[in-house]
Amino acid sequence: MSLTLTIDGAVAHLGIDRAAKRNAFTQAMWEAFPGQLAQAVAAPGVRVVVLEAAAPGAFCAGADIGEFSTGSRDPAWRAANAAAIRRAQYELARAEKPVIALVEGDCIGGGCGLAIACDMRVASASARFGITPGKLGLVYSLHDTKLLVDLVGPAQAKRILFTAGLLDAAEAQRIGLVEIVADDARGAVATLCAQIAAASPHSVGASKKIVRRILDGQADDDDASLALFGEAFTGPDFEEGVAAFLAKRPPVFG
Repeated sequence: MSLTLTIDGAVAHLGIDRAAKRNAFTQAMWEAFPGQLAQAVAAPGVRVVVLEAAAPGAFCAGADIGEFSTGSRDPAWRAANAAAIRRAQYELARAEKPVIALVEGDCIGGGCGLAIACDMRVASASARFGITPGKLGLVYSLHDTKLLVDLVGPAQAKRILFTAGLLDAAEAQRIGLVEIVADDARGAVATLCAQIAAASPHSVGASKKIVRRILDGQADDDDASLALFGEAFTGPDFEEGVAAFLAKRPPVFG
């Protein structure tokens, strides 16, 4: 399957484990990804999921071009491949818990598609990013392209897609493709995970839902978003947060 899952306290590490092929995704990996992600999200005590390379090297070089060049001649395979990629990215962008991409090497094509579907991206200074259908005569789906536009805006998205070039980590951060660049990217991810895990899981989950609604086109409150706001006042996290504030201590959320 070439995907691994390990749990370390409040953090689930979902690893891409195909180093010999620079972690390129096969059809089987695309199909397996949503199930592995769901398992990570549902693991008891997990507050954050980290998507990363299972071993040092490339984050993900994209789709397995050898498999793709053979299968693409079959319309049924093309349809199944497109559906599997879309489902993987769709489920990743809408996972119930925060997902952070840890990028320490090349993050190209479909690999970059996975990274931009995460909530945040943390990169090492040596990481490189690119979305390269222009080198293969391909066209990315609207959902895939929208994830990019949501992050960097339409003009930078066009630059990335039209040139099919690679961006270094500093440039990726400058245009909003990456949130954090650090010499010790793993340390930066550990710090970020600890900060998220210490926050109210109810607040984090509800905030993620509201941001997703905005990205999906909602511009004003409806009954569902108003309910998220109102019901928080009756929850145990609010009770603990207020008690901790009054007692001048850090909150401890269950």
